[in-house]
Amino acid sequence: MPGIRKLGRATDVRDAMLRNMVTSLLEKGKIETTVTRAKEVRSMTEKMITNAKDDSLYNKRRTFAYITKEAVVKKLFDEIAPKYKDVNGGYCRIIMTTARRGDAAQMCFLELV
Repeated sequence: MPGIRKLGRATDVRDAMLRNMVTSLLEKGKIETTVTRAKEVRSMTEKMITNAKDDSLYNKRRTFAYITKEAVVKKLFDEIAPKYKDVNGGYCRIIMTTARRGDAAQMCFLELV
């Protein structure tokens, strides 16, 4: 995993949560989450997009092993990655919003640029 943030979860639960959030971000283009989760998701999403820029069988298999939906992988390789072909990183943007009402956690939107 890219970072060292444990996010208050066990390893297997944390990995599943990050995989689902990366899948949702690539599927919808924008998600709302806390800032610490967004930083971890951004890191993994950028790695997935960088892998998808090279359209090889090896990279497709690596992406299929991480992303949970087949349609999202197809969208990543066919639509998202070609859009960033000439860009070297910085595919995601974090936009801060207000604090969450229940526990005052800093919320943000994470979106593809």
